[in-house]
Amino acid sequence: MAQEDKRLRRKVRNSYLVSTVSIAMVLFLLGSVTYLIFNALNVTNRLKENVTIYVMLKDGLSAEQTAEVRKQIEVKEVARQITYVTKEQAAEAFVAESGDDFSEFIEFNPLPDSFEVGLEARVAEDKDQVAAFVAAMEKTSGVQEVVYQKSVVEQIGQNLGKLNLVLVLFGGALFVISLILLNNTIRMTIAAKKQIINTMKLVGANRGFIMSPLLGSAATHGLWAGLIATALFVILVAGLREGLPEVELLRGGLPLLIIAGMIVGGVAISLIFTAFAVNKAVRK
Repeated sequence: MAQEDKRLRRKVRNSYLVSTVSIAMVLFLLGSVTYLIFNALNVTNRLKENVTIYVMLKDGLSAEQTAEVRKQIEVKEVARQITYVTKEQAAEAFVAESGDDFSEFIEFNPLPDSFEVGLEARVAEDKDQVAAFVAAMEKTSGVQEVVYQKSVVEQIGQNLGKLNLVLVLFGGALFVISLILLNNTIRMTIAAKKQIINTMKLVGANRGFIMSPLLGSAATHGLWAGLIATALFVILVAGLREGLPEVELLRGGLPLLIIAGMIVGGVAISLIFTAFAVNKAVRK
């Protein structure tokens, strides 16, 4: 009898160990994928916000005329940032980037004053909205020319939207699959305690009395799983920041929210699935 009790305790202990590790790995995987998805979305958003339209002004505009052009840009509600660049500043930037000083060959500055219009992300991915804005600005009084990278705008609209959709669908599918795997793992853990549950039923224990210690153990193991997943996630984020310093990874709120989600999720998932599994075992 003592040998049988020892074997049963070892079986239960091993089942809880497997369950805790399984929950921790799933939580770590979900947290990591969530973090990577949000970083990918952030990168695509920054790419869209890097799209700039250059509104070249005619020579000899007064301050009032220049201000009116700026007002026409603002009323379109497409600009994230508007920067006025004088022809002198444009010349300095040209020399700094190219290394060639055109003043050595010509006596005047051919570059015009301009507005650099950084687009909102929602606008940059809509090539029709960008084209409409460009067409409107070309008809604006005082504007000489509107320049932008049309091919970049078209590629952003075609490719980044598809990428974001794939990432979201992948994350959703992973979440569903993970829940199914966790449910099966916890059911196996409760199945290992089937003999204990049956014994408690034979002595007249009610459902609440049977479930209370099992739910307490589930909460404890879920908490441990969340803490293990958190430790692995912190190591992953630190490694990414160390290995990819050129990539601006999200900091602050998102990682903390994911960590809180893993800890709370570990306890909640363990409690919910354990409650269902125990309830089913008690009814049999």
